[in-house]
Amino acid sequence: MAAAAPRANKASGHAEQMDAIYALQRHIYDLTRKYYLLGRDRLIEQLNVPAGGHVLEVGCGTARNLSLVATAWPYAHLYGVDISSEMLKSARKNLEKHHFTAHQSLALADAASFDPQAVFGRKTFDRVFCSYTLSMIPAWEEALENCCSLLAPGGEVHVIDFGQQEQLPRWFALMLRAWLARFHVEPRADLFAVSESLAGRFGLTCETRQLYRDYARYLVLSRP
Repeated sequence: MAAAAPRANKASGHAEQMDAIYALQRHIYDLTRKYYLLGRDRLIEQLNVPAGGHVLEVGCGTARNLSLVATAWPYAHLYGVDISSEMLKSARKNLEKHHFTAHQSLALADAASFDPQAVFGRKTFDRVFCSYTLSMIPAWEEALENCCSLLAPGGEVHVIDFGQQEQLPRWFALMLRAWLARFHVEPRADLFAVSESLAGRFGLTCETRQLYRDYARYLVLSRP
């Protein structure tokens, strides 16, 4: 039981850090991020949510993505977790503003360890997605593993995040990384390798691709 304390303390510290960053940033987040969080809409288009499907976004932020999912699949049941209570304030307002509250549930939770049965009253989801969140989560491997454990039969995990920018000019990559570091964002160099390993452990298929000359990386883990 004592072993859980360090993990809890680490998560608490991360939550405080995210709240400090987004207490004000959340008000302009969607306006500013649309210029460099590339590929998010592509991910949403490829979710192909089944009729009445249950969709979970891990690191839902302002619920910008969940709102688009609700528009594309109006009969989907939406769920979102975020470690920042500040971001969830914006998320709830955005969903209410667009009248997407009938089939949605948001919760304050740690992506790496939350229990969906305790939080949402269900164990599995048809679609789970992470949009530029793993690069901000210290325990990102555990978070992705948790996502894989939540899949219903036929379910899919979709991830979009920063790549290594290896095919872009060096000056651009250095400038981008310096900018991202200001927000505690670290592109995960071994994202694909970890995903392939998890696919083997969970009996999933794994598709990976580089986007925009490796500006971003996109992957799909699917359960048969």
